[in-house]
Amino acid sequence: MSDISRVIQALRRLPQFESLAEYIQRTIAEAAFHRHFESGQVIYVEGEPAQWIYILETGWIKATRMTRQGREQAMMFLRPTEVFGDIAILAGVPYPGTVVALESVDVWVIPGQVILDLIQRQPTVATAVIHHLARRVLHYISLVEDLSLRSVEARLAHTLLLHAEIQDGRLIVPRRDWTTFDEMAIRLGTVRDVLSRSLKMLEAENLLKVEKQHIVLLDPDGLAERANY
Repeated sequence: MSDISRVIQALRRLPQFESLAEYIQRTIAEAAFHRHFESGQVIYVEGEPAQWIYILETGWIKATRMTRQGREQAMMFLRPTEVFGDIAILAGVPYPGTVVALESVDVWVIPGQVILDLIQRQPTVATAVIHHLARRVLHYISLVEDLSLRSVEARLAHTLLLHAEIQDGRLIVPRRDWTTFDEMAIRLGTVRDVLSRSLKMLEAENLLKVEKQHIVLLDPDGLAERANY
């Protein structure tokens, strides 16, 4: 499969861009180029001038901000297929956070000006971008709600339920290579010790069981109650 075909395929996996006319998708695809990042590599740094919009094709990434005390606050953890880097381009500001590959990652890099030009000429592109930004606003509203109104135990229960899947008749959350306690703590806006205590508390209540490769959700209804649904 050619690079252009791969980009078009990725665009069609994005709800906001799948309905764009084929010639618009091709215009975007022809301007894109491929980049590969290994686990731990930085894709861009907070404060760096924004030039590019990225489509995540494979792998997981995280976007974080760093406090003056050196503590990371997670903004997003993304898996395929997703767009990132676009908010800075649309706002005309530097990248607001640092994005790092959590594992082997493939992305398509699109010059930001290409999308800005299409927005000016194509109302369907402008509509697609508005829909995408609206979804991001809802994400950040949810993040603020989590950090300000939910306890760590509630945030943990909510996140586990959000990413649970059924395997061999069990409801589990797979633990990827990068899913360390430190990374989980960053994602939940806490620290490792507090996360560890929260897991032990939920485990003692028979709501979940922590295994080497999985976290098994023993009582989804009980976890939903703890998540303040």
